[in-house]
Amino acid sequence: MGKHIVILGGGTAGTMTANRLQRTYDERDFRITVVDQDDDHVYQPGLLFVPFGLAQPHHLVRSRPQQLNTAVDYKQTRIERVDLNGRTVYLDGGIRLSYDILVVATGARLLPEETEGLTGPGWGENVFTFYDLPGAVGLRHALERIDGGRVVIDVADLPLKCPVAPLEFAFLADWHFQRRGIRDKVQLTYVTPLDAAFTKPVAAKALGGLLAEKGIELVTEFTLGEVDGPGGRLVSYDEREVPFDLAVVVPLHGGAEYVGRSEGLGDELDFVPVDPRTLQHSGHPEVFAIGDAAGVPASKAGSVAHFEGEVLVHNIGRFLAGQSLDASFDGHANCFVETGFHKALLIDFNYDTEPLPGHFPGPVGLPLLKESHANHLGKLAFEWLYWHSLLPGRELPGIGSAMPEHGKHHAHA
Repeated sequence: MGKHIVILGGGTAGTMTANRLQRTYDERDFRITVVDQDDDHVYQPGLLFVPFGLAQPHHLVRSRPQQLNTAVDYKQTRIERVDLNGRTVYLDGGIRLSYDILVVATGARLLPEETEGLTGPGWGENVFTFYDLPGAVGLRHALERIDGGRVVIDVADLPLKCPVAPLEFAFLADWHFQRRGIRDKVQLTYVTPLDAAFTKPVAAKALGGLLAEKGIELVTEFTLGEVDGPGGRLVSYDEREVPFDLAVVVPLHGGAEYVGRSEGLGDELDFVPVDPRTLQHSGHPEVFAIGDAAGVPASKAGSVAHFEGEVLVHNIGRFLAGQSLDASFDGHANCFVETGFHKALLIDFNYDTEPLPGHFPGPVGLPLLKESHANHLGKLAFEWLYWHSLLPGRELPGIGSAMPEHGKHHAHA
């Protein structure tokens, strides 16, 4: 049996990588083991819709091993640590896995306990997150009960998974309260540590314009220091306060816990620093990282994992063949931004090019940075594509890992 490839994490990035490797190379060349601590593969983009009754929780969860090619070995157990020098992964129960290639794909985890008061009194009552399934379900009940007051959406700090999701929540909340006929009784506020609605200027202007248009107050440069649930206050590190009746907080994120226990593997946030174009670990060339676990300056979004996967799978083959690596990952990210009223806008960008207007993937295609019903249908269609095309490791026709330039209007930059 050839080389042993161990993939830590059976979420979006890990599953796509395992299935792509299996599709691309002869299985006599290597065997693949995927490790994860549970059996719940959650379709994370769907979490946004649960609080508004637009998605059913049980439809978002499937079994992890059932998403993997049958030739892939799946181990469901907790990861203790990685010994990089010994090329060994230590699992619960004294199990050891030696590897020739290690792929870290354990994503980002929520760290709400790191923010003072966030998980204290009020958590699950008037303070929620929709970034996990229990939180999204709790928030659904909270939104059904509310009949007015101050609803605050707060991003605690960066980096975070799917950076547009908190904005989408604000837009959908506006729509939700309009449908219920109580929008005039609800004050919506969007709070961010950034100096604008989004990281990139052209997109920030468009998204900030939408917030203003929908009457959603924007509070910038607010880094969350404390949550006072009983008093209904968010307090920043510079002691500014935002009052709330209902707070929807996106907690601080970090990498997987075992990364911190594995000497030399991660950075101070437990993300794995890799070359942003090859995805290879700087100190240990047989180690790669993909998706939210990777410490690269790309967006932590599912589309990034898909585009990274093309380059990563190519590079694993090149590394095993003793060839130089392909340094072509450009940070490509592509996100539908749901804006309510059956509309969405689409952004497409990479390390060097910010989201620009135009069309995707070419001059005739979906409109970029512009609300449309077609984009909303694209967002809905993505769920089917996710389960049936992306996870199984299939390519999307006409959409490669490199960001398309064709169809973009650079004059706006």
